[in-house]
Amino acid sequence: MALVLLVVAVTIFVIMHLLPGNPAAIMLGPEATNEEVAALAAQMGLDQPIWVQFTEWIGKLLRGDLGSSLFFQGKSVPQVISSHLEATILLTLFSLSLSAVIGIVSGVLAAATHESIFDRGFMLLTSLAVAVPNFWFGLMLVLGFAIMLPILPPAGYRPLSSGIWSCFSYLILPSITLAAGGVALIARMTRACMLDVLRNEYIRTAKAKGVGQIMVIFKHSLRNAIIPVVTVIGMSFANLMGGAVVTESIFNIPGVGRLLIKSVFTRDYPVIEGVVLYIAIAWTLVNLIVDVIYTVIDPRLEY
Repeated sequence: MALVLLVVAVTIFVIMHLLPGNPAAIMLGPEATNEEVAALAAQMGLDQPIWVQFTEWIGKLLRGDLGSSLFFQGKSVPQVISSHLEATILLTLFSLSLSAVIGIVSGVLAAATHESIFDRGFMLLTSLAVAVPNFWFGLMLVLGFAIMLPILPPAGYRPLSSGIWSCFSYLILPSITLAAGGVALIARMTRACMLDVLRNEYIRTAKAKGVGQIMVIFKHSLRNAIIPVVTVIGMSFANLMGGAVVTESIFNIPGVGRLLIKSVFTRDYPVIEGVVLYIAIAWTLVNLIVDVIYTVIDPRLEY
């Protein structure tokens, strides 16, 4: 994990400093003189050679100091990221819960009714869900449930402290937008794994002994087919924790994704580097947790 974070840190630092644009000039605006830009750049340490900036930044990083934001004056990078974390975490948990529950249930039902009308209709719907772009689906949801039928807010966000329903009413549409693709992916994976397990000899033996269909599906089949599905759910969780940039932009949600885009436009190097490190940490931790869950599901696995 430490090696991954080090490689990510070096890569993002080099890439960001190769991009054109001066953060000092962007902060001061087009009317600033060259002297004012140079003075602000010197104040922020941007006039030093890149290797000096990198050495200082790595030294602070090893001490747990991610620095201060260039755009959000007076705030450290962890403070800026934490102020945008609530919206991303709630959106991630809500949408992933929808994806996992609906995806696993529909995938199991499709496998249990293989080659039936339900199974064929399910395959058609999941193909459409994968093919439809998130931004178009989100706009259609806003048009249908916020404009034509004004039952949900079209955009924005309210913190959890303002009330549970007040908060989640703003997350329903973006969560459904994000969950659509996840449902299709999880359901198709569940169906494929279930069909593979249902062809095994021990399933035929259980049926021959008179074990009921429900017991065969949920006790003997699903547990042996769930490991690849857990992998997909873990990867989806890590992706969403990185910030659903398009969805957060469409619904004007102040999450990590929007923070990253805003920081790129303002050339806020410390925040960009901090957000990318946060995403890398999320990925590595989720991979570790998924590996541990494998052993809980299947005790035969050992590390």
